Amino acid sequence: MSELDAAGTTRITRLIARDFRNHTDLELNPGARFVALVGENGAGKTNLLEAISLFVPGRGLRRAEFAAMARADGPGGFAVSLTLDRDGAEHRLGTGLEPPGPDGRTSRLCRIDGAPASSPVAFSEFVRVVWLTPDLDGLFRGAAGDRRRFLDRLVLAVDAGHGARVSAMERALRSRNRLLEDRPDDGRWLDAVEREVAELGVAVALARRETAERLDRLIAETRDDSQPFPWASIRLEGDLDDLVAVWPAIEAEDRFRLALRNGRNRDRAAGRTLTGPQTTDLVVRHGPKDVPAGTASTGEQKALLIGLVLAHARLVRAMSGIAPMILLDEVAAHLDPRRRAGLFEALDALHGQVWMTGADPAAFAQAGDRTEVLRIGG
Repeated sequence: MSELDAAGTTRITRLIARDFRNHTDLELNPGARFVALVGENGAGKTNLLEAISLFVPGRGLRRAEFAAMARADGPGGFAVSLTLDRDGAEHRLGTGLEPPGPDGRTSRLCRIDGAPASSPVAFSEFVRVVWLTPDLDGLFRGAAGDRRRFLDRLVLAVDAGHGARVSAMERALRSRNRLLEDRPDDGRWLDAVEREVAELGVAVALARRETAERLDRLIAETRDDSQPFPWASIRLEGDLDDLVAVWPAIEAEDRFRLALRNGRNRDRAAGRTLTGPQTTDLVVRHGPKDVPAGTASTGEQKALLIGLVLAHARLVRAMSGIAPMILLDEVAAHLDPRRRAGLFEALDALHGQVWMTGADPAAFAQAGDRTEVLRIGG
């Protein structure tokens, strides 16, 4: 039995969004594994994908502040709930934002089967989610920071604790930068903060490296030049990435800490820390052509990105034992018929539920009776 056959399947059978974005009180009850949300621009299709994306750690596919997700003329809070069928067992997940109290404060709520959950990390026992949105189209030609965030999203899908590590690492880096500016001669405090930066930075770098290596290996083992989506080769580039590739974790921490100490004057002059995991880049090459992904044509880059996301979905399933939900925002309509048919076949082979958006139902015709079309906004 293959890993795909052995892994569990999770399907949303009910989605409720109250006071979320433009939706006052919306309920969907999909019965298919492929769900196509169709409607005019502004109907709120992508908003529903965003609602599903809140059931993983982080801020969802738009990376928005939670207060911004509340309906503009609503009470200031919102609620989203999913009813899941996981291998025949029903579970209810809920998340949202409490309306502001008298002091203006609010908080995020998470619930599983009616009981409070400590954080969205708890949802990872029931559902994993990956997505592809139009804002990723320029990923390979864009800034390294965009690729780093994409990389961290890949890691987070298989390691639910990664987001907390990255946030802690970023806080430690900000503390170091402030110390260098305000108290550059306070060696004791700088030593302490740099020790924390080194520990967290190496942990982040190792998690990224493990996911990137696993994904690159999976792609190499399953690549097929006849498929409509070209395969990619990936690697990480950065000074700390080079360290953790060669040295055990403890030794890498010591060497990184020494580099931070030796770079204090340089970093103070720059106003930021110039070495560490915050400089990592995800280097992607177009496999069949053996060229940097950013030099490929726009169409080839989009196809390469789709292939990479599909490979990552296979990795998520293999590592977590859960077939991930796949969210595709305005993807199918921009593919030629061959690639569109290839996309639906590849999605079908993943065995997970797929949520797609588009203005025209015809974009999903090649998916056949696997797809349920739900019209949003009238």
